[in-house]
Amino acid sequence: MSNSAGTAVKQEESSEGLNLEMLDSLDEELELEIEDWTVQDDQTSFQPAAEPDHSYRVRYFKELFRLQSELVKLQDWIVHSGHKVVILFEGRDAAGKGGVIKRITQRLNPRVCHVAALAAPNERERTQWYFQRYVSYLPAAGEMVLFDRSWYNRAGLEHVMKYCTDEQYEEFFRTVPEFERMLARSGIQLIKYWFSITEEEQELRFRSRIYDRLKRWKLSPTDLESRTHWDDYTRAKEVMLQRTHIPEAPWWIVNAIDKKKARLNCIHHLLQQVPYVEVQREPIILPPRDRLAGYRPSPPPQGLVVPEVY
Repeated sequence: MSNSAGTAVKQEESSEGLNLEMLDSLDEELELEIEDWTVQDDQTSFQPAAEPDHSYRVRYFKELFRLQSELVKLQDWIVHSGHKVVILFEGRDAAGKGGVIKRITQRLNPRVCHVAALAAPNERERTQWYFQRYVSYLPAAGEMVLFDRSWYNRAGLEHVMKYCTDEQYEEFFRTVPEFERMLARSGIQLIKYWFSITEEEQELRFRSRIYDRLKRWKLSPTDLESRTHWDDYTRAKEVMLQRTHIPEAPWWIVNAIDKKKARLNCIHHLLQQVPYVEVQREPIILPPRDRLAGYRPSPPPQGLVVPEVY
């Protein structure tokens, strides 16, 4: 085979490999989309909850990938500029907070974009200043932190379920505006989202979690008990928005009844909140490999190779 023919074959193989890599990236999003499907009664296979509108799905994927490419630009600018961003995601159980967080972080560097999803406080943490355990998760320069639920647990879950006293509840509202103003003065941009769904939509999503063994772990005893306090949570949310909506850290409400629209709308809005620009980079050129004269790699011992079942 001539050198030119060999080069052409290598280029063709390289192009095919790159195409496969791109398809794998698309498959990653499709795998996440399985979460929006329902399972058949035998729970062995998935099917869409309704006849899918393929044109709608295509438009959704195209726009999602476009927005994710903008998120990468945002990430590069945050690193380049040393900007610090905190994004809070609040809302009722099954409102779709985790889904949008996954789509935001999916293509980003986990060293730059962190997710904080704190468990219930332990005995020691319950004796600390309420905000103390959240402070350690705040970003340094060039970082973005996404809180999957936040210090606003006290204004919602803890208040409704009586996990805090009335005095602690009122102290929270006295403290949180000044706490968030302190964050703003320190150079941290704080963005707060509330994901809003209806009773009917939450009911549907809860039932989906019951019947789908891949989602069942998401439904905790607290979620089930909270379901009986819908009006209490509504009133607590209204008080929270009224008392903590400040110019330095305003609330933004996302209509989350349609998961796909909610993700796109939230990401689009997020991109509008940060004054990022595309960071120009030098072209990347892969350096040639250094070869050791006379070295031939040995095959791995067979006992160490993972069996190729698939």
